[in-house]
Amino acid sequence: MPDDNWCSLSREDFEHALDEMGSVIDVTVSDLIVITDKARKHAQMRRAESLRVRTLMTHPVHTVTPDAPLSAAAQLLLTHQISGLPVVDHLNHLAGIITEADLLTAIGIPCHRASQNLWQTLEGMFSHPIQLREPNETVSALMVTEVITIRPQQCIEEALESMKKHRVKRLVVIDEQRVPIGMITRSNLVRIFFDRMRKAGPPDTVD
Repeated sequence: MPDDNWCSLSREDFEHALDEMGSVIDVTVSDLIVITDKARKHAQMRRAESLRVRTLMTHPVHTVTPDAPLSAAAQLLLTHQISGLPVVDHLNHLAGIITEADLLTAIGIPCHRASQNLWQTLEGMFSHPIQLREPNETVSALMVTEVITIRPQQCIEEALESMKKHRVKRLVVIDEQRVPIGMITRSNLVRIFFDRMRKAGPPDTVD
């Protein structure tokens, strides 16, 4: 597997490289070292930029208003196959969030406990009576107003740490006016993990 320190070259390496090229190019060893250092810095900047929230977030983001019926929120979640909807006010500023877990909990299926696995959730579905909400209830009845957010220019490591710290499955990406512009979810992080595995290739084997 490639080593991140592959570009730690010595002056002797550059001298041998120049000897092989002969008079094809007119640069000194010092020139090559400076060029390589600059190239390495640009590569590091490019790699860091590729791991910004703005390049990895899911967008555009689907939103709902506090006065929307719960049925409308549920329909959006189902139609777009998503698990959370930012709630925005009349100025499109972030006011809260409503998730599929909120809707399930509202009908008697506990889903907010971080230690609960899928089988426990399914067991709760069949062991608790379903309590239907009133048909005229709105999103404001269930939405959470304390939303964990992140900015598009932050790095993905900060997103991961925020998820771990607050024990949430998603972060709402907002701009300077607190307008939702995207979402970072666990699925985004898993995708990064597998992309890195794919690019790294199969592990080295020992004969």
